[in-house]
Amino acid sequence: MGKKLVLLAVLAVALTLFATSVYAQEGAPEAAGRRAVNPEETISWFETIMQGGVIGFIIIGLSIASLALATEHFMTIKRDALVPPELLGHLESLFEDEEYEEAMTLCESAPNFLTNVIAAGLPRIGQPYEQIEAAMQEAGEQEAVKLHQKISYLSLIGNVSPMLGLFGTVTGMIVAFNVIARSSGAPSPADLANGIQVALVTTFLGLLVAIPTIACYFYFRNKVIRIVMEVGTIAEELMERFRPAEEVAA
Repeated sequence: MGKKLVLLAVLAVALTLFATSVYAQEGAPEAAGRRAVNPEETISWFETIMQGGVIGFIIIGLSIASLALATEHFMTIKRDALVPPELLGHLESLFEDEEYEEAMTLCESAPNFLTNVIAAGLPRIGQPYEQIEAAMQEAGEQEAVKLHQKISYLSLIGNVSPMLGLFGTVTGMIVAFNVIARSSGAPSPADLANGIQVALVTTFLGLLVAIPTIACYFYFRNKVIRIVMEVGTIAEELMERFRPAEEVAA
């Protein structure tokens, strides 16, 4: 599901780039810059955002990707999805009845964070407890890496968005200074408005996308850390019965 969302995000960015090319061909920004301005006329937010140009559309595409990823993470990165209560209760009852083969079958039939960790330790029952513990620890680390990689796209978008906004700022200022360089006299504010507006709008869009995206990333990162610790504790409690008596007494 995560790969599908990434593909949808890429498609969204491609669509925004296509819309940008159509918008540029129609010459909307130029026409807007040349038309007479009514002092009492107000510009809508949509019209303002349209002044962001190609970079602005790319940032909007990233915002769509960020929203899709955050929605997917809210649905999948939660305790009941990674550690289903009913499944945990079933595993505990099987361990109490010493039905370890049935527990292994259950883990293989319902793969998730918890069952993958337990399934790594079950085949090593009868071996020294250190080997059981090491196998579960390795499986837990692998599952944790998968989750951290999954949410890392939010971090990427949160860091790239303001950089794109800064790129738009520099681009807009270059446009404004080109107007100054080509003017025989002092350019009017209207002549400089196009470049300055691109600079401000792209900066605004970059920050608008980055702030909530980074906040969501840290929220999910902390959630992953809590779930990883909880799964480790549950797995250790289930396998505690195989620890040598002298170690438990110590």
